[in-house]
Amino acid sequence: MIPDKDFIKNPEVPGPTKEEIRCVVMCKSKVSSDDVVVEIGCGTGGLTLEFAKRAKMVYAIDKDVEAVKITRENLKKFGREEKVQVIQGDALDVLENITSFDILMIGGSSGDLPSIMEKGYEKLKINGRILVTSILLETRVEAVKTMQAMGMVPDVVDISISKGKIIERGTMMLGNNPVTIVSAEKL
Repeated sequence: MIPDKDFIKNPEVPGPTKEEIRCVVMCKSKVSSDDVVVEIGCGTGGLTLEFAKRAKMVYAIDKDVEAVKITRENLKKFGREEKVQVIQGDALDVLENITSFDILMIGGSSGDLPSIMEKGYEKLKINGRILVTSILLETRVEAVKTMQAMGMVPDVVDISISKGKIIERGTMMLGNNPVTIVSAEKL
């Protein structure tokens, strides 16, 4: 995993997804070298880079022009741009032009989560996986309900990470936002 500190960042763009969360997402995604990944809400490209190291092809999508710029810069910095197509645009529009894929990773949906999941599910291959990362309670609930409505069986993992900061008297643990990963397989 690429250390968080090594990413190019912009305070206006979320990310990168914390290193420990990226580890769990890679595990839950079961990504392989044969997989095509569609990532919605790529932010600074933390997950994009990890998928690019493992997958056959990655489509990294974000509405935010600055997010697309930062993702491209990070891909270039780490030499991973050859397997990634970074697309600036609305997820629902972009999904229309992608024929099929193995993994749908949603890290940001601008309030369109059910619609994105449903459209993605249509193009998702059998045994393909949908993953949703969430910091909002409402997004977690929405992801679970949408997966269930599509006949999927959601797996829900809530992760709380604390990092140690060395101070004069010892090590103070500082917590990051808890993140929930909701995932399911298309049968």
